[in-house]
Amino acid sequence: MSRNDISKEKLLGMYRKMVRIREFENQAIEIAKMNLTRAAIHTYNGEEAIATGVCENLTNNDYITSTHRGHGHCIAKGADLKKMYAELMARESGYCKGRGGSMHIADLKIGMLGANGIVGGGIPIAVGAAFAVRFQKFDSIVVSFFGDGATNGGSFHEALNLAAINKLPVIFVCENNQYGISMHVSKSTSAKNIADRSKAYGIKGLTLNGNDVAEVYTEFANVAEEVRKGGGPVLIEMKTYRMSGHYYGDNENYRSKEEVSAWGEKDPIKNCGELLMRDYGITRQDLSTIMREERESVLAACEEAKGEPEPAPEDLVKDVYDPSFKEIEWKAWAKK
Repeated sequence: MSRNDISKEKLLGMYRKMVRIREFENQAIEIAKMNLTRAAIHTYNGEEAIATGVCENLTNNDYITSTHRGHGHCIAKGADLKKMYAELMARESGYCKGRGGSMHIADLKIGMLGANGIVGGGIPIAVGAAFAVRFQKFDSIVVSFFGDGATNGGSFHEALNLAAINKLPVIFVCENNQYGISMHVSKSTSAKNIADRSKAYGIKGLTLNGNDVAEVYTEFANVAEEVRKGGGPVLIEMKTYRMSGHYYGDNENYRSKEEVSAWGEKDPIKNCGELLMRDYGITRQDLSTIMREERESVLAACEEAKGEPEPAPEDLVKDVYDPSFKEIEWKAWAKK
């Protein structure tokens, strides 16, 4: 697949999804300001092209694992906005009944195996899911999203090695947004391109412009086709930039305003809009209409979630593992 194969309808759909993610995040910050959220909010602003371009190539039978910065992945995979907001605000109707918060949203029905508050925590989960896919002979692939900082952890290297040995149907997507909390990638990672680390495991690696949704969509489509045919795992580095702080409230004193402004010119939503106007005959008014519609949809979902009840105190211990269950099972077995 090449860029020329992208239809106007497809690109417009991806533009709309990126706007939806951005508007969701902006409203998440607003409810955080009102002290309505119950956990830290890590926004995906500036990275929307990655989740959108990747997930546009996936079905509900494909699986993803996410990160602490996972709202974009959830939305791109098809998650319900109201249930997401309800989870952020610790409401009973949230994806995890209000108990998980922003960093632990999961929806198995759409193949979303969960965001993860542990850096790199989703990578080995993705490999485990790929093992399951192989064992059950499903025609599915697994995608693991993670940041540049995660590639310096043991779970990354162990997972890539295991996936490579077994030629598992998993694609590792590194969202290199230039910072691990407050440390620039140049100070934490020796490799010039994180994708070069694929060579150590004998698998394919490539580096893409993570701010160009057309490039992400087409290049990932080609990789996904290879993996589905049994080509084994692939490491893709998507170079991008988080336009907001590490979390809501971050003072961002570790980077300059000039740097943020320069990357702002590479905003993936802005770039996609310009492409649509230049090559597809879309007007600026058309883009404004999409932004307005998505903003209204996001606000409606948020307002509806605000009215949902909080979990009842007496339900606190529900859905929690009870070690006594194991003891009971052990005693029953011992009597046999």
